[in-house]
Amino acid sequence: MQSIVLEPNSMDLPIIDLDVLRFHSRTSTVVQEECKKAADALIIYGALILHDSRVSEKDNSTFLDLLEDYFAQPEAELKKDERPEVSYQVGVTLENTEKPKCAVDEPCLRVIELLDPAERPLDISAHSPDPKCRFFYKMSEPLPYYYKTAFPGLNAPNVIPQAEGIKERWTPIMESWGKSMKQAVTDLAEMTSMGLGLPAYRFPEAGRYGPHILAPTASNLAKHGQKDTILAGFHTDLNFLTIHGRSRYPGLNIWARNTGKRLAVKIPEGNYLLVQAGKQLEHISGGLIKAGFHEVVVNDETVAVIEKRKAENPDRPLIHISSTFFWHLNSDDQLAPIKSLQERAKSMRAEMVNLGKYVMEDPDYPSMRVGEQVQNELKHIALMT
Repeated sequence: MQSIVLEPNSMDLPIIDLDVLRFHSRTSTVVQEECKKAADALIIYGALILHDSRVSEKDNSTFLDLLEDYFAQPEAELKKDERPEVSYQVGVTLENTEKPKCAVDEPCLRVIELLDPAERPLDISAHSPDPKCRFFYKMSEPLPYYYKTAFPGLNAPNVIPQAEGIKERWTPIMESWGKSMKQAVTDLAEMTSMGLGLPAYRFPEAGRYGPHILAPTASNLAKHGQKDTILAGFHTDLNFLTIHGRSRYPGLNIWARNTGKRLAVKIPEGNYLLVQAGKQLEHISGGLIKAGFHEVVVNDETVAVIEKRKAENPDRPLIHISSTFFWHLNSDDQLAPIKSLQERAKSMRAEMVNLGKYVMEDPDYPSMRVGEQVQNELKHIALMT
């Protein structure tokens, strides 16, 4: 396998075209090249832009409207949809509940320390829980009748809001947009498998019964719209791959693996999505692909869009909705590094050290069940005791 030198040619994220996979043979050169491009993008950047002609901007807009209406409800109405007994893995999570792991996590703090001061995230060292809300809507394939999961809380049934004007629209819209996101990210999982030299089915099958979540995140910009407000503190995602549709408000920053540079994400208009690597992908690849650090903040561009929305849409709630989907591996499967990928990670690290670059020690990636990994991460962010 050809080695990869982690020197991005551009600060723009690579664009991967899913239509290449859809309209050509898996064995064709064009598909093989696009799959390698996808895997390399995740190795180098931890993120990529995904083009999928099946994705509808109109569907995303309808989804954003629904979630703005939902989160504009009084807190007493929202609390009816809380499910803390399953660690908030379905239903709503209200603001000031989830804590950014990196505020106290030593490896995260070390990453921040190594960044140039001009490229660091907004300071989370004394950051209280994030002023954001979430709704988790499961998009899982039903488990077979004979399958008894050891992690029922991670596979709990969906919560359907009952408020008039919301409940009638809820399931059709959530299912429509969720299926688009799930379809796209599952196909990318297949491309990543092939691009890493694994069988095409390796990652899709490992996530077939995963507790996938359509996970819109909401921040009330009428309350939290001041510049330099941290809406979601510097962190990585605990799942395998995270996919995002376009938000109406800017403010998402990511850090490419080897540049040390903060990138303000701009998803192109049309049939495009953003994908980021999560901790499960880092674990199974033995650190070859690293989970991508990111934050959501209020910056000058956010403030400008807030003012524009006030003028052009005075009757709409000022709520930042992140159109997000978390793709997971199967909860009961073993999570352990794939040997060939772990060896590549070690070789890459040695190559970087030989080039005189500082490389942090990789953490241990012990074998455990996926559900255990999720539970460990949930404890770090105060969603599970």
